[in-house]
Amino acid sequence: MKRAFPRWLIPYTFLAPALVVLGMTVFWPALQAFYLSFTEYGYDITQPPVWVGWSNFVRLWQDNTFWQTLGNTLIYLIGVVPILAIAPLILAILVNQQLKGITWFRVAYYTPVVISMVVAGIAWRWLYAETGLLNQLLTSLTGQDIRIPWLTSPNLALFSVMAVTIWKGLGYYMVIYLAGLQGIPEDLYEAAAIDGSDNWKKHWDITLPLMRPYMFLVAVISAISATKVFEEIYIMTQGGPRSSSKTVVYYVYEQAFVDLEMSYACTIGLVLFIIILALSLIRLRLSSDQVTETIT
Repeated sequence: MKRAFPRWLIPYTFLAPALVVLGMTVFWPALQAFYLSFTEYGYDITQPPVWVGWSNFVRLWQDNTFWQTLGNTLIYLIGVVPILAIAPLILAILVNQQLKGITWFRVAYYTPVVISMVVAGIAWRWLYAETGLLNQLLTSLTGQDIRIPWLTSPNLALFSVMAVTIWKGLGYYMVIYLAGLQGIPEDLYEAAAIDGSDNWKKHWDITLPLMRPYMFLVAVISAISATKVFEEIYIMTQGGPRSSSKTVVYYVYEQAFVDLEMSYACTIGLVLFIIILALSLIRLRLSSDQVTETIT
């Protein structure tokens, strides 16, 4: 008789192919990056790395550019996440109406999502040019020659790139909210109308409480995207001017592939991983407390 296959091995059998792929493409490179952060990896990649201990972390602590990029990343996070958590919900409520031609509005709002970030970045860079369409529009409205340096001013560059991230993400998160809105029974709104809760008040009383899980999901996804933003910075500003729009992920790229400081780039990546992990654990704790409070 054939030996019975252990039942506890069955799930791992199905997971094995994915675990092998993840091990080769994610886990093993992550372990290598962790090791390289404690070494000095020279320009000659044929030579093995030299163990230097905590030297890279001491250098990181004294690196003013790193602290500047970390501050830029936090500003990006604080500026983008609240808008992407609220504005798409308003759009979803608007396009959830049973109106003629509403499908075209949904397509129009979602179109930026399917546009490549490279194409979008180049287009917005043209719009942001001092002689671009945006400044020309402001000139025609005010009657004055306006040349705002959207991407060349240290005070405006980061916020100009943030606007592109928000523009491109509105449609994506709108679809998530739209799926949640269409799952709310219409009877609840009819009962609310009888109780005197109508128009926008019904959304305050019914929609917002029922959409809280979706808002949490959108906040988490948008926070992760804002933390690892790279394409917009690379295409539109290259981190300038004077590192005013440089984020931590772009700084990792710059150290690794421009300055060829692989070990130092791994050190920056490790610190960023620890920060994101800490924020994620705090967020998970708050969400679990929120769920417990809701149940009780």
